[in-house]
Amino acid sequence: MIRSELIAQLEKDQPDLSPREVEQIVAFIFDSISEQLASGGRVELRGFGTFTTRARDGRVGRNPRTGEAVEVQPKRVPYFKPGKEMRHRLNV
Repeated sequence: MIRSELIAQLEKDQPDLSPREVEQIVAFIFDSISEQLASGGRVELRGFGTFTTRARDGRVGRNPRTGEAVEVQPKRVPYFKPGKEMRHRLNV
């Protein structure tokens, strides 16, 4: 499911909300999650899962086109851990 499909599903499930309102709600939720992760926090959605970030160390990589060594800077990457209910739904 992509973002537009999520918005369309919410519009169908909540006919009292305008399409613009639904789009603003979805954007607000995604922006809030992104901002929390960017500030080093975590987001826990009970029954769904937890979003956190993990640190990746710097390393020496290779340019696949030339084979030349390239320095890769340390960075943080997003990580999602599904909750117990989510794992159960997937494995029923």
